[in-house]
Amino acid sequence: MSESWPAGTWDVIIIGAGLGGSALAWSLRKSGLKILILERGNYVPQETENWDPDAVVTQGRYEPPEMWLDGDGSPFRPRVYYNVGGSSKFFGGSAFRLRRQDFAQRRFADGTAPAWPISYEELAPWYDLAEERMRVHGLRGADPTDPATTAAAAPTPPYPHPPLEDEPDIAWLRERLKQAGLHPFPLPIAVHQGNGGHCRKGSPCDGFPCKIRAKGDGESAFLRPALREGAVSITLLTEARVERLEHDQEGRRITAVHYHHHGQDQVARLADPALANSPLADAGGVVALAAGAANSASLLLRSATPRHPQGLANGSGQAGRNFMAHNNTVLMAVHPFRLNRTGFQKTLAINDWYDLGNIQMRGKVLPENLARSPRPMVKLFRRWIARRSFDFWLMSEDRPDPENRVEPLEVEGDGPPSQAAIRLTRKLNNMGVHRQLVRRFRRVLRRCGFWFVLERQPEPRTIQHQVGTIRFGNDPRTAVLDRNCRSHEVENLYVVDGSVFPSSAAVNPALTIAANALRVGAHLSDLNTNGGNTSWHES
Repeated sequence: MSESWPAGTWDVIIIGAGLGGSALAWSLRKSGLKILILERGNYVPQETENWDPDAVVTQGRYEPPEMWLDGDGSPFRPRVYYNVGGSSKFFGGSAFRLRRQDFAQRRFADGTAPAWPISYEELAPWYDLAEERMRVHGLRGADPTDPATTAAAAPTPPYPHPPLEDEPDIAWLRERLKQAGLHPFPLPIAVHQGNGGHCRKGSPCDGFPCKIRAKGDGESAFLRPALREGAVSITLLTEARVERLEHDQEGRRITAVHYHHHGQDQVARLADPALANSPLADAGGVVALAAGAANSASLLLRSATPRHPQGLANGSGQAGRNFMAHNNTVLMAVHPFRLNRTGFQKTLAINDWYDLGNIQMRGKVLPENLARSPRPMVKLFRRWIARRSFDFWLMSEDRPDPENRVEPLEVEGDGPPSQAAIRLTRKLNNMGVHRQLVRRFRRVLRRCGFWFVLERQPEPRTIQHQVGTIRFGNDPRTAVLDRNCRSHEVENLYVVDGSVFPSSAAVNPALTIAANALRVGAHLSDLNTNGGNTSWHES
């Protein structure tokens, strides 16, 4: 960083230190740009409670007390996480690439999903890098739908690490599924295990923060290395809740970010182009949203002005719309005569019916999970069931619907926990396809000897896998962002979280969020190296 920089001004301001924001910061760590990361939460502490089911599941230790409203005006807890690393601190590590077909236009019985403005080939090298950084374990070619091994695919390196081994009971299950005609493959998963890694496998993982930092989450894979290697130029400010974005008189560039920090209103300003010492700063600097699909869209809508009456960068009217979070079902296959002694189940996945959805093992269901069941018999026999169940997560694509949307609600200051911050309107769609997936797999499980198959649909108002509210596309009439995830209307506004997804696909979004953020980071580095003023308007 040059001595001439005025105090308190920045080349790049990243809003949110989740997976996308962390990956972008890592990508820019050696650029010489002065970068500020504003994170609403704080670090998740390393403590005994990290792996305590009662503390994490029952008490919701790491969930903020924030309430939202649904489309009917009823309050609910969204199970959102505000912390360094974002929701990736609690993800189960599943690290899928989108299938090649997911980038094309998708047709459903009740509607369509637009094509992505980029191809799989354009994202492939960034998938490679994201897998390396996140320490993904897997077996290339074992998944029959893997885009890296399908026809016309460019040569793709193997996964950075070999697949995790099945524990004995999962190995038994894998053989039963093969005998039933399916093609189970090793679940690609982002953990640090083997070759000096320290993942214990038997400790709680899916839905829990990792006490020993062996998970390939945004903090471990990207942010800590970025802060270490870019210590001179990158600043992380925690407990900083962004309130609105300020633009110039013409409404074409963001000039400042207003945020609330420790009870006071603060302003972070982009550097004055007249004093800039880099091409990117000379073009007005950059603000990159990475607060998650719901909160990033809410921030744009809260930043409405006479120049942008529908919300900042929202001339298309699409900001906040097309919220997606997958159609999901948990199946617990209970074998009355066989215990499941597995500590770490997440080594198996199935894509035989990918047009219907994806099937993967989830983190082991615990008695604490079943204690919240509305079914009295399940609650009564929760320990017996948990010891015998093999637990699956089934997810199908939900299509973008403009009526599925987020809208900001006014909150004064820090706001009391009971005061809603966002209205989330979501009506499930494409459920016929999802029910087909569930029925098919239930039949297979029964053929494998599982007499009881318990089924639960997660609360649809929770926002796991949230995507789609600020989608990118080539047409500014139907998309908020261009192919480089830059606003069609505000020249220095970028978005690097799941908001940009035009469709949800039927696999976990984490790896794609990271890969796309790395792609955008390379684009910004190129602008900074080759001269922002010329290529800025051509990007």
